[in-house]
Amino acid sequence: MTQVRRTFLKSVALAAITTGALATSAFAADVTLRLHQFLPAQANVPKNILDVWADKIEAESDGRIEIQRFPAMQLGGKPPELFDQVVDGVADITWTVAGYTPGRFPRAEVFELPFTMTNAEAVSKAYWELAEESMMDQDFKQVKVLGLWVHGPGLIHSKEPITSVSDLNGVKLRAPTRVTNKMFSNLGATPVGMPVPAVPEALSKGVIDATVIPWEVTGALKVNEMVGNHTTFGDDTLYTTTFIFAMNKDRYNALPDDLKAVIDANSGLEFSGFAGKQMQMDDAGPAKAAMERGNNIITLNADQVAEWKAAAETTTADWVAEMDEKGLDGTALKARAAELIAKHSQ
Repeated sequence: MTQVRRTFLKSVALAAITTGALATSAFAADVTLRLHQFLPAQANVPKNILDVWADKIEAESDGRIEIQRFPAMQLGGKPPELFDQVVDGVADITWTVAGYTPGRFPRAEVFELPFTMTNAEAVSKAYWELAEESMMDQDFKQVKVLGLWVHGPGLIHSKEPITSVSDLNGVKLRAPTRVTNKMFSNLGATPVGMPVPAVPEALSKGVIDATVIPWEVTGALKVNEMVGNHTTFGDDTLYTTTFIFAMNKDRYNALPDDLKAVIDANSGLEFSGFAGKQMQMDDAGPAKAAMERGNNIITLNADQVAEWKAAAETTTADWVAEMDEKGLDGTALKARAAELIAKHSQ
């Protein structure tokens, strides 16, 4: 190859690199937001809710907003730190369990009370509405809230069958929140608190004998392979868990108005309802997988559920009294939550 040809090819290559860099620069997003959460990327919530939301934001902003997704705590820290991470700007957006910071979001706990939930879409919309009425400038004043929702019916996954309340005696059980831990303690179990990603190892090592989670996450965590019994409550729901999807307030406020509008259009009541509905829809696959494995699906009848409801009344009464002591009027919160759930359940 002649020196002239070498020089020509080198100049072509440099031109291509320069052109590529200019093109990349021309099409780079105006704003890059880091979304941090605790589940693996292939789990249902990231795949079917958070990615759907992020993809819509990117598309409707014409690529001016890029959402970088960091699953499984890839930005560091532990799940209970996620809310403070979004407050402090460690992440721009986080999805977390309200109960990972016990007592910090007392009003949200009303939706976690035993046998309160009807369906996840209705309760998620009720959660958003109640938050607009009494939480945004209190519990959530440090962040820009994007969505608030709950999962589908919570049930018990256990190594030994659990049918009656007395079957919980001495059972080491992982529950997700302060309210659920108190409930299971009242019911005779030994609650063991931990974020949901820790459940598989805890089951395999015998740290816990049972866990309460919705069906939808059992697939990603392989819980159906570690326990053989699943206790469901018929048309009733033993409990649910409240989630928070939030953005750093300064990052939101710094956006131009048209990009704020994109965020706002994809956040709020309808998005919260969608997220709750999607989580409950995602229960079906793992439930079917457990049945196909031959696991023991225990469906309690009305009389059996009545025993659990009676035993759980103490938890609700204690919560109402505790809220009253805090000056939050637990009776009124519970009544308003019930009213909003009924409204959205019609």
